[in-house]
Amino acid sequence: MASSTRRPHRGRHVAVLALALAATLTGCGGAQDAPSAATGAQDTRSPAPATTQARPGSTAAGAKASVSASDPVSAQLPGLGPRTLAEIPENARQVVVVTGAGRNSPRSQVVLYQRTPTGWEPGATWPAHNALKGWTDNHHLNDLRSPIGVFALTDAGGRLADPGTELPYDQSQSFTIGGTGFEGEPLAGSFDYVVAINYNRKAGASPLDWTRPLGAEKGGGIWLHVDHSGPTHGCVSLLRNHIRELLRALDPDQHPVIVMGDAQSLGR
Repeated sequence: MASSTRRPHRGRHVAVLALALAATLTGCGGAQDAPSAATGAQDTRSPAPATTQARPGSTAAGAKASVSASDPVSAQLPGLGPRTLAEIPENARQVVVVTGAGRNSPRSQVVLYQRTPTGWEPGATWPAHNALKGWTDNHHLNDLRSPIGVFALTDAGGRLADPGTELPYDQSQSFTIGGTGFEGEPLAGSFDYVVAINYNRKAGASPLDWTRPLGAEKGGGIWLHVDHSGPTHGCVSLLRNHIRELLRALDPDQHPVIVMGDAQSLGR
């Protein structure tokens, strides 16, 4: 049984979890055999974003922003159309925008926006990978596509020690992964740092928690994690220094969310 240390945020009590992998990890957190509900590393293969109401852990749980094309604050989130903007909660002050190069492309770019009194202030633009086959509005387990949608970011973890995030952080050797990716690249170290994307998962739990509110067939275990120089099974991967920077920037008091999908879909 591998021990894990989950650091509570600002005095909030978070139980220390004892988690172990019950299956051999492959790819972007995928498991060949699903772990039990009490254990397990995600099947990070790809999630299906359902309707707004059917996405537990997505921004559907919070208040939606009332936006229009003339809203000066909303307009400062470039590339996002009215349908996408409407899913961003009013209380979100940090938005991670992942824009895919194409519907079927595994390449994307990431920008962290911080809301200020005068609008949304962008950070640097970072290169990233997403799933091998691109994006989908209706993800299912093993479809090798990343989910399109708006999802909360509430929990983090990794094999290595907390780099200084304000998010609850679960350090565990259960984040260890080996093998090679789709292009023969080594996967070791990919889960040294991860941020759980709240698609089909229980918010407030370790990224390793196997709970799937929509059922196992809808996938899960979709993370932001360290890039391994190749496409993922469903996650979004960033260079090591960039995900460390992101972890240090994310603040649960700012209610961070991720907006992800190909450019055309985000523009709806």
